[in-house]
Amino acid sequence: MTAFVNEKSVVREIWGKADTVIFIFAGAAAEFALNKAVDWLYYTGKLPADPIGRLFSTVAYARSIVFSETTAANNAIDKITSIHKVVEANRKASIPDWAYRDVLYMLIHYSVASYELLERKLSPNEKEEVFDVFYRMGTRMQIMELPKNYTAWEKSYDHHLMNDLEKSAYTIDLFNQYKKHLGSTRYFLLTEAQKCLVPVRVRELLGFKKTSFINFILPVYKIFRLLHLDGIIKSLILPSKYKAQINALDVR
Repeated sequence: MTAFVNEKSVVREIWGKADTVIFIFAGAAAEFALNKAVDWLYYTGKLPADPIGRLFSTVAYARSIVFSETTAANNAIDKITSIHKVVEANRKASIPDWAYRDVLYMLIHYSVASYELLERKLSPNEKEEVFDVFYRMGTRMQIMELPKNYTAWEKSYDHHLMNDLEKSAYTIDLFNQYKKHLGSTRYFLLTEAQKCLVPVRVRELLGFKKTSFINFILPVYKIFRLLHLDGIIKSLILPSKYKAQINALDVR
């Protein structure tokens, strides 16, 4: 059996650390709220009812694919496709290809941005590895017009940022739901983390300031991590109901 992602790939390192995955989740939560196709998840009612659980499960699902062997990963991807097909049939409409692409693009961008914020800069080859994993995922889902490499993806992502995002009533409601489900303190931490990760276009649409206090406390957090005390901080970021899922994100 062959692994869907090479065991020595930086992608496994990125998705094998709970703190990196949490930051991926945080960044995606911001950009996802701006997506013009976010009404599709409002259609099922699952997103506004439990936005943290929904986004957490989406990221966790992507992570499980990263650590699966190829057949199991492809089966999981096929399951995602079939779930979306059921929703399309119920709504009697098709989710546009650009909406699928946008989700893949978020996973690529926030994988790179989160790792570089918490660890180090990635090399061009490592960024290509990140792209390749989600390119293969998208190809399996039969998503059309995917860019062929990381450089082409950067141009396509810029186009997406300018054309597929808008601040809408869904955006405002979704952030209100984040605050409701997280509480004021955790919501503040979420938005501060988002400021460090989102592209300029997303920051402008959400009215975020350029600076975040997260940048100032990262050195302290890294010391906590060296002392194996980072679990304390992780438990502060997300509600206790997700403690088991957070602990499971660390691949030792």
